Amino acid sequence: MKVRRLGIVDYCEALQAMREFTDARGFDTPDELWLLQHPPVFTQGQAGRAEHILNPGAIPVIPSDRGGQATYHGPGQWIAYLLLDLRRRRINVRELVDMIEHSVVGTLAALGIQAAPRRDAPGVYVDGAKIAALGLRIRRGCSYHGVALNTDMDLEPFSRINPCGCPNLPVTDIPRCLPNAPLNPAAIGERLLAELEKHLLRQNASCTGAHPPRPV
Repeated sequence: MKVRRLGIVDYCEALQAMREFTDARGFDTPDELWLLQHPPVFTQGQAGRAEHILNPGAIPVIPSDRGGQATYHGPGQWIAYLLLDLRRRRINVRELVDMIEHSVVGTLAALGIQAAPRRDAPGVYVDGAKIAALGLRIRRGCSYHGVALNTDMDLEPFSRINPCGCPNLPVTDIPRCLPNAPLNPAAIGERLLAELEKHLLRQNASCTGAHPPRPV
């Protein structure tokens, strides 16, 4: 697996790069894991409904081909995109979702935060508040998109939508779970990568290269 740390990348550019990589890959193409952040943007999943975007203001609303409803991406939120050949790894979508959620739970546990997924609503939660959102697209047996972990960010834009289609869903981030604790966002991003690799590399798939988007 190739791991790419891309910095801050425009959402539309990242989406196009994931599509191009997935369409161009062959059986021997290595899987890739991209860690990045986006400038402020609301994204609307394939099942998204317009009424869940309440008041976007100046923040753009971008349609996405991932599953799920509306969410917000912005600085201070680590995003891991998983470009995987699920057929080669011999895992199904439910197993992939479980691995991603467990990776986030492990990342937060290392900080002393007790978190858990919910079977009825993909993602990871702390005391009922969503701290990580998950959305995937499977094309030609391969995945892209991934998970967004609210690390240390302005949560106000979440009030302008029904997050994941759920009115009044509380949303949180790491400082709100650990008030007054020292925070190292870069280390948290690396821990998330390590947890994802721990769960995914044990599948022992072979891997080649992508042309990732350029940072902005």
